[in-house]
Amino acid sequence: MKESRREFIKKASCSLGMVTLATQVQHFGRMTALAQKVREKKGSLGGGYKAIVCVFLGGGNDGNNTIIPNHNDSSVSNYADYAASRSGAGLALSQASLLPITVPRMGNLVYGLNPALGPQTGGNSGLYELWGTGKLAWATNVGTLVSPMTKVEYQNNSVTKPSQLFSHLDQVNQFQAGRSDSFSFSGWGGRVSDEMTSGSNPSGLIPMVTSIDGSTLFTAGQITQPLAIADSNTGLDEVLNPIGFGEDAISQARLQAYNQLRGMDLGNNYVAASSNITDAAIQANSALATFEEVTVGFPNTGIGRQLKQVARLIKKQADLNVSRQIFFTERGGFDTHNNQLNNQTINLSQVSQAVRAFYDEMVVQGLASEVTVFMMTDFGRTMDPAGSGGSVGSDHGWGNHLFVVGDSVNGGDFYGINTSNGTPFPNLLIDGPDDATNNSNNARGRWIPTTSVEQYAATIARWYGLPEADMPDVFPNIGSFSNTNLGFMA
Repeated sequence: MKESRREFIKKASCSLGMVTLATQVQHFGRMTALAQKVREKKGSLGGGYKAIVCVFLGGGNDGNNTIIPNHNDSSVSNYADYAASRSGAGLALSQASLLPITVPRMGNLVYGLNPALGPQTGGNSGLYELWGTGKLAWATNVGTLVSPMTKVEYQNNSVTKPSQLFSHLDQVNQFQAGRSDSFSFSGWGGRVSDEMTSGSNPSGLIPMVTSIDGSTLFTAGQITQPLAIADSNTGLDEVLNPIGFGEDAISQARLQAYNQLRGMDLGNNYVAASSNITDAAIQANSALATFEEVTVGFPNTGIGRQLKQVARLIKKQADLNVSRQIFFTERGGFDTHNNQLNNQTINLSQVSQAVRAFYDEMVVQGLASEVTVFMMTDFGRTMDPAGSGGSVGSDHGWGNHLFVVGDSVNGGDFYGINTSNGTPFPNLLIDGPDDATNNSNNARGRWIPTTSVEQYAATIARWYGLPEADMPDVFPNIGSFSNTNLGFMA
């Protein structure tokens, strides 16, 4: 009889739109009350509302064709250096097509953004205009690191390297985990939630962390149970609705029996977890039964629909009784080994249009200073092209450039730890001082990061309200880096 109850509860729980349990069960057996470090938080960890929204560019966006030197100054890498590596194979963007930006940290030299980040015919204005208004910043040459590393140290193997460099799976995991010194079963978004939920969202009707892209490592904590919901093609009033319980008498009787059974056999951890999660989903479903649609029009693309759903949830944050929220969204297709010029243009344009629509909606909601959007991706790509002609692309690289958007962003500048040229933007010479590879090791232009994922993420988490004392719990390897506030958040 017990097995029947368990089976019924399991099946009924799976009918909910909330896939929290699936995220946690994969490591549920490894966790016990004694193994978890849970500290009681007294009071709020910060007043007001704040949210951070991760936009993950799956596959590894080519940063070399996202930010390009648009000057002829010879003191740092210029357009000629860029073109020398990429023009012959047909991978270079023309200087005339670049969207010019003046960068104070680079001595007010002019750089250029990929034209896909600007206004598009029939679309929103794009991210480019936010640079001029100080709402867009770039953290440059960011990547996975165990500790700071020079080219000599890389070549001599005198400093520990991140495991499985240039591997999609491993580098995605290290970016989302917020550490490269060891394998992790949790992500830095989930661990931030572990530390802050009881102090910031003690009575929240939904978890602090929500994914609009299914179960991800980024949202998994040690104790956090993340929410995963569908994009805006599904209304908020439907994302947590129990499936299979209609308004007819038989369905209502089944629902009543189901609710009674959920109170039984709670000595079994799996049944108790399922029942608790279902309770939370039912309460949240009631709060989401009615919602006011967003004002700004979002593009009907995958990333557009994900960010629209995020905007809807943020608009309901007061009803959901949450003062801190973390979101994960993703746009894939950036593994551009071939046909890069066309594919990256489409992908970057979709991301740019969606993020701009989201920012504009936050302005309408009066939350543009309280919500920050940040980019992550697998890695950069090689400066050296892969192939030539119409099929030209690039291979897996390392250091990359990541955008941050919002009214609390110190925009209009580059941020990061200086490279060999004394600026945060790397030297773009293949086999140069910032290239991990050399002529005897198939030099490709894979930039050694000078800024780690931990430094980048800690800057965001600190603004979000993570207490300084909790930084090592969220980023266990952060002590390997001296500067953990890059300055791009106000």
